[in-house]
Amino acid sequence: MALRVVFAEDNFLVREGISALLGESDQVELVATVGDPVNLLKAVAEHQPDAVLTDIRMPPTFTTEGIDAAKQIRAAHPSIGVVVLSQYVEEEYAFDLLSEGVAGLGYLLKERVSQLDELVRALYDVTRGGSVLDPRVVEGLLARKTQDARSPLLQLTPRELEVLQEMAAGRSNTATSKALFMSERAVEKHVGSVFQKLGLSDESDVNRRVMAVLAFLEATGKPPAR
Repeated sequence: MALRVVFAEDNFLVREGISALLGESDQVELVATVGDPVNLLKAVAEHQPDAVLTDIRMPPTFTTEGIDAAKQIRAAHPSIGVVVLSQYVEEEYAFDLLSEGVAGLGYLLKERVSQLDELVRALYDVTRGGSVLDPRVVEGLLARKTQDARSPLLQLTPRELEVLQEMAAGRSNTATSKALFMSERAVEKHVGSVFQKLGLSDESDVNRRVMAVLAFLEATGKPPAR
């Protein structure tokens, strides 16, 4: 059965382009497209989709309307997954989106949209209660923290940092082992070492792992507002 999706984007050409792209997948049924957060919430209430794909910056202020809408949707409809799209790497927006929990939420750069399989996979992941973080956002977060002389990340080996990056992106031990060409046993050892060095408890649930990493990064200092 195809995933029923509501899509929100204020730019007409971008909206039409992404809609056409999603239409190429037999795994997605686009049930509504809208151009602002007010109509997004109305469409969600009317259609009760499986997932929502929304731009961050929409009318009237073109700041965090998409994030605000995502939080409202998750609060009112916990079974609906939401993937938020951003034009740029804005780590503080990722913190804002995930500050109240990561389950059922995703944050991707718009450049990922052209990779249809990856976008569809992200939509399916959030509908299952999973979480998705764009790898470039994770890279930005880790780069900022490793430049801080006070950061506990300096205790990690280069390999442990790679594992932490995969973990923060929501990848399982199995996926991490394939991405880094390591055995699952080796990944498990690195994960345990990472949590021990960072003073974080090891959780088996992927969402809690992402939340723990984000909470740690946030506790050591949010990136400055743009």
